[in-house]
Amino acid sequence: MPTPSQIDEEFLFERKLIDGGLEKFRKDTLKLEKASYASATVYGSSSIENLLPIFIKYIKEKTAKRLKNASGHRLHLLHNFILQIDPESAAAIASKIVFDKVFSYRKEESAVCKITESCGRAIEAELQMRYYEQIKPGLFNALKKSYWHMSKGTESKRKSMQVLMQKQDIDPWVAWTPATRVKVGGWYVDALCESSGWFEVLPFYTRNRTENRLVPTEQFIKHKDEIVKIAELFSPFSWPMLIEPNDWTPTNEGGYLLNQLTRCHDFVRKGQPLPVQGKLIYEFINGIQKVKYTLNPWIVEVAETLEQLQRGVGKFRPIMYTEIPPKPADIDTNAESKKRWKRDATKINNANAQEFRKSCRTRMTMNFVKEFKNKPYYYLCFSCDYRGRIYPIPTVGSTQDTDFGKALVRAGDESPVTPDAITWLKFEVATCYGLDKSPMQERLDWTANNHNLIEQVATDPIGCLPAWEIAEEPFRFLAAAREYYEIVIAKTRTTTGLWISIDATSSGLQLLAGMSSDLSTAKLTNCVPSDRPQDAYKVVAEAAKPHIPQRFWKVWDRKNVKRIVMTLPYSAKFQSNLTYIREGLVEKGIEPTTEEVTQTVRAVRKAMSEIFPGPMKTMAWIEKEVAKAIKRGMTEISWVTPSGFRVVQRLMKKDTETVELKLLGRCRVKVGTGELGVDLNHHKNATSPNLIHSIDSSMLALACTKAKGVDVSLIHDCILAKATDMTLMSKLIREAYKEIFTNHNVLKDFAKAINAEEEPPYVGDLDPSLVTESTYFFC
Repeated sequence: MPTPSQIDEEFLFERKLIDGGLEKFRKDTLKLEKASYASATVYGSSSIENLLPIFIKYIKEKTAKRLKNASGHRLHLLHNFILQIDPESAAAIASKIVFDKVFSYRKEESAVCKITESCGRAIEAELQMRYYEQIKPGLFNALKKSYWHMSKGTESKRKSMQVLMQKQDIDPWVAWTPATRVKVGGWYVDALCESSGWFEVLPFYTRNRTENRLVPTEQFIKHKDEIVKIAELFSPFSWPMLIEPNDWTPTNEGGYLLNQLTRCHDFVRKGQPLPVQGKLIYEFINGIQKVKYTLNPWIVEVAETLEQLQRGVGKFRPIMYTEIPPKPADIDTNAESKKRWKRDATKINNANAQEFRKSCRTRMTMNFVKEFKNKPYYYLCFSCDYRGRIYPIPTVGSTQDTDFGKALVRAGDESPVTPDAITWLKFEVATCYGLDKSPMQERLDWTANNHNLIEQVATDPIGCLPAWEIAEEPFRFLAAAREYYEIVIAKTRTTTGLWISIDATSSGLQLLAGMSSDLSTAKLTNCVPSDRPQDAYKVVAEAAKPHIPQRFWKVWDRKNVKRIVMTLPYSAKFQSNLTYIREGLVEKGIEPTTEEVTQTVRAVRKAMSEIFPGPMKTMAWIEKEVAKAIKRGMTEISWVTPSGFRVVQRLMKKDTETVELKLLGRCRVKVGTGELGVDLNHHKNATSPNLIHSIDSSMLALACTKAKGVDVSLIHDCILAKATDMTLMSKLIREAYKEIFTNHNVLKDFAKAINAEEEPPYVGDLDPSLVTESTYFFC
C-alpha cells in the first residue's frame, strides 16, 4: 500500500501532467497562430469540419442561382474560373485560407484584399496542378514522388512542379491576372461569410488609411471558446504513475488517481458505456496494473550518447542535422559551380526541415526518460478497447512501443536466475538478433556460439555499433546481450529483470483453426507438436506456383504470399490481394499485366481455400450470417467472450466525402450530420477480425489471472515475463488455448448471440489439448 506521502506525491505529479498538457496545448495553438496556420489548431480543424457541409451546399446553390441570372463579365468569371473547380475542393481551400489569415498574429494578414488574393491564388495553384496531371499524368506522379516529399510548403511544391514542367514540351499554364485572383477569391470568401455567419468585414483605421479586415463574429468567438474549453479538459499528458493505479470496478473509474474527477479515460475505449463487464476482466486489468516497471539505466546511457552524437539506430531517431557544404571558391565566377552548390544546399535544407518531424517519437521518449530515469520504479494503468484487447493508457514507458521503447523498460522487481532463466535469456538474445523463425535449439546454440559478439556489444556498444545495429531488433538485442553478459559470461549478477517476449504464430489463423476445429490449419500454425516451426507461407506459395504465369516461377517464394496469408483472418479482399502481389513482383524486377496479377491472386486464394479449409469457411459463414442479422434489423453485433467480456460492435454509416487536393492533400468532408444507419459492409468486413481479437484477449486474460504472483506485460497478442517465469507463462498460454476450445464452442456461442440461421462450419479433426505439447505455438 502506498504511504500518504507517496499518494500526495502522485497527486502533485498528476497535477503537473495536467498543467503540462494544458501549457503544451496553449503553446501549440499559439505557435500555429503565429505561423498563420490556425486551420491546424484544434478549434480550426473542428470548426472547418463542421462548416464544410454548409459551405459546400451554399456554393452549389449560389452557383446555380448565378448561372441563371449572370451575364457579361460575371458569366465569364463563373464559366472560366469558378466552375473549373469542384465545390468540395474550393470550400476546403477557402476555409483553410480564411482561418489561417483571420487568426494570424500578423494582423495585416486579415486584410480583406490579402485574404481574397491568397484564396484566389490557392485555387489557381490547385487547378494548375490538375492541369499538369491531366496532360502528363505519368510525369506528374514521378515528379511528385521525387520532389514533393522534400519541399517545405505548398508554394514550394507548386513552384518546383511548374519549373520542371516548363522544361517539357507541353503548353504552359496560363496564369491568372491579379484581378482575377481577387475576384475568384472574393467570390468564395463572400460565400463562406454568408453561409456561416462566422466572419464579418470591419474597417480598421491606421495612420495613413482605412483598411477593411475580416474578423470573427461574436457567434464564432463563443463557438471557438466552447471547443477550446472541451479540448483543454482532455489535454493532460498520459505518463506512467508513481504508485499503483486505482482498481477498475463496475462503479468506479480506475487508473490515475484524478481520473474519477477528470474522467479522461474510460474502462472501455470508444465503446458503448456498459454498467458491468465480466469479473475476470477487472481481475485481469487490475492485476497487470500492479506490476512495477523501471528504466534500463544502461540503455538510457547508450541512448543519451547516441542523441549527443546525432546518430540514429533503427527506430531511435534523434534530430540529425546535416551541415550545408561551404561555398566553392569560384562561386562568383563559375555559374555552373554556383548552380551545383545551390542545388546541394537546397536538398540539405529540405532534409533538415523534415528532421524535427521525423524525430518526434524519439524526442517524446527521451523527454520521458529525463523525467523518470532517477525514479526507482513506476506503474502503468490500462484500459481495453471495445473488443476486449488491453492497452496501456500512458503513451510512453510501456512495452507496447518501438524496439527502442521496449528495450528501455525493465521489470521493477528482479527475480533470481535459475537454469531455466538462462535458457530463456539465450532464446531472447538470438530471437532479437533475427533468428525468430529458427528452431528452438538453433537459437540456443547461436547464443552459446557467439559469446565474443555478445561481450563486445555489451561492454562497448558505441565502439561496436555496426555489430549490433544490423540486428532485427537492435535495442532489444543490445539489452538482452547486456543481461546475458552480466549473468552468464561476467557472472556479476544473480537476478534478472529483462522482459522476455513470446509471440503467436499467425495468431488469427491459430484461433480460426481452434474455432473450426481444423487440424491442417493447426499444424501449419504450430498449434500441434512439431520438430521445427512450420512455414504456412511457403506451403501456400508452393501450392499456388503451378497455377501462376510461368515467367513468375523464378522469383516466386513465400514472400510473395506472406501479406495475403497474414491478412487472411482480417477480411482482406481480392482488391488488396492484387496490390500485394503486384508490389511483390515489381520489387523483384517483374512488371506484371493486370491479367497476370488477377490469375496469380486467384491461384493463391484457391491454394488457401485448400490449405486452410476451416478458416476460409468460417469467415465466409460469419460474413453471411452478420449480413443476414443486419438485414433482419440488428443495429449492432454483440457477443460475450470466454473471459466474460461483452463486445458491442456498433458501426454506423457516416455521411462523408473524401476530397483529394493536389497541394493540400486529403480532406474528409462531413456532408451531413448524425448517422445514416447501420454500415452493413463495415460489419461484414470487421466482425471476423474483431471476433479473433476478442478471443486472443480472452487467452491472455485466462493465462495472466492464473499466474498468481508473476509479473506480466502485454503487447497486443504477445506476452512478456521475466526469464525466471517464462516457462510457467509459456505453459499457461497454451492451457488457455486448450481451455477456450475445449470448454467453449466459440462459433456456436457467436451464432446464438446473433441468431444465426445456419449452423457454423466445422472440420472437426482437431484435438485442442495437443497445443500443450507444441514448442512453437508461442515462441
